[in-house]
Amino acid sequence: MSIQQIRATYQKDLVDITEPSILIRINQAFRYSMSPIELYDYTRGQWKLKKENAQKVKYGFAVYQGIIQEVYEILHWFPANSTLNTRENNRYLSREAEEGVEGRYEFVGNIAPVVIRDKYVYKSVEHYFKKGMSNPVLYLNV
Repeated sequence: MSIQQIRATYQKDLVDITEPSILIRINQAFRYSMSPIELYDYTRGQWKLKKENAQKVKYGFAVYQGIIQEVYEILHWFPANSTLNTRENNRYLSREAEEGVEGRYEFVGNIAPVVIRDKYVYKSVEHYFKKGMSNPVLYLNV
């Protein structure tokens, strides 16, 4: 864990998100040793979404245990597995074999601008996720 991640875990600075966004919980796949490309790839891909809502969002948030790990500017949504990715043969995505990727989507994008990252990275969004909420994605301001 980095110093920022340790601080975020114990201090829990709550943040209110004001931009059209999607919070994506990657609790099962996340590791503190992930490379930036792994974090991006696990955040962006293979989600069951309401496409009309997804197309309205501007930012995608990688969330682990209620803490924002990174923010991405979303450029476009595509059907799952239609873009190059590093997720093949990964045990966290074994649902593909069982359910397929029909009706699932992934985005392509970039790391968000510095002003957005400074506003959100390592801040807590646990207050948005109600107890018992199992869906890993949550739309805000759409």
